[in-house]
Amino acid sequence: MDFSRVELSADDQEFLDGARAFLTTHVTDEVRRRDRETGDNFDAGVHEALGAAGWLKAELAEEADGGLNRLRRRMWDLEKRRVHIPWVTWGTTAIVSKSVRKHGSVELQEEVLPGLERGEIRLCLGYTEPDGGSDVAMCKTRAVRDGDQWVINGSKMFTTGAHNCQYVFLITNTDPEASKHKSLTMFLVPLNSPGIEIQGIRTVDGDRTNIVYYSDVRVDDKYRLGEVNGGWAVLMGPLNEEHGVVGADDDGLQDVSILIHQGTMMATSVEKVAAIAARPGPDGRRLLDDRSVGYRLGRSIARMEAALAAPHMFGRVAIAQAMRDISPELMDILGPAAALPIDTEGAADNGGMEYIYRWAPLCGIYGGTLEVFRNMIAQHILGLGRANYSLPAKPKAQAS
Repeated sequence: MDFSRVELSADDQEFLDGARAFLTTHVTDEVRRRDRETGDNFDAGVHEALGAAGWLKAELAEEADGGLNRLRRRMWDLEKRRVHIPWVTWGTTAIVSKSVRKHGSVELQEEVLPGLERGEIRLCLGYTEPDGGSDVAMCKTRAVRDGDQWVINGSKMFTTGAHNCQYVFLITNTDPEASKHKSLTMFLVPLNSPGIEIQGIRTVDGDRTNIVYYSDVRVDDKYRLGEVNGGWAVLMGPLNEEHGVVGADDDGLQDVSILIHQGTMMATSVEKVAAIAARPGPDGRRLLDDRSVGYRLGRSIARMEAALAAPHMFGRVAIAQAMRDISPELMDILGPAAALPIDTEGAADNGGMEYIYRWAPLCGIYGGTLEVFRNMIAQHILGLGRANYSLPAKPKAQAS
């Protein structure tokens, strides 16, 4: 196996240097500090600069239409992660934009797509409901047709980025009498519509998400995506992309799994712990001089490396589970000061592993719980059949 450094062409090296210079200029310590405080994972100034410089358009377009080629797209993605760019809102926007291009009317495309490229319009996901769990098809938010309009009532939970977006990709139920996968219709609803209320919720890792209420919200039929009651077909593309259920490409320039961004953050924090463990203390001794510390650190690193190498849905489960398992172990190695958060005086590793500990539960429910993905692996990859959640049968009464 060849681990030598890849030699880039002069043009590709120039592209990489330009990408690094742009990101270093715009994704500053102040941007990262502000993002930690708001929990938005979005920065308007950075996003508008990306649009003005043509980066958003290059990301959305195919290579044949002037977009980034596979190599440059990979370099760009890696550089964004390196500087910890606030990214979630652009991620949901990019996912939904494909459905707008494929299923939206010409009128809707003309209203939305140019603004995406300029950074003026962002899109979020309106899937989960307060009592719906991970099964997005169990949708109770109703859309009722009224002439050329639809009237929407209901609520959605975990609509991350709604307060920074202009439209929501919304699942609605348009036929309560039909089976759940044949009762759904998708809309791209303007978030400035009367009757929409957005309330912020802070999660344990410090991020902000939202609950959104829809009360007699009227939208024109032009905002419908796909056929009436045909929303499942519209939803499957974005849902599969969010789940990471996509085919592997032959060039090896893609992420191994969908949570590799979170896995990279975990790896960075683990490297800091390893460096601290190898550093002599005031008495000249290192944490690693304790053989149990070496064993626990090595075991955690092995778990992490195995998770980072796991592909497809396996990687989604493995990374989130590894974050849950190794973060308390490594915090224990560092001692009580590891419980202090980032930018706190005296924090053992500047709060790196403490953040991973708080982030891990959230990574286990992004796009569906780990249990859902384990069932998907069992059913669709291992062929073990559908899970049976019915109550155990009551024993028959014995004849006297």
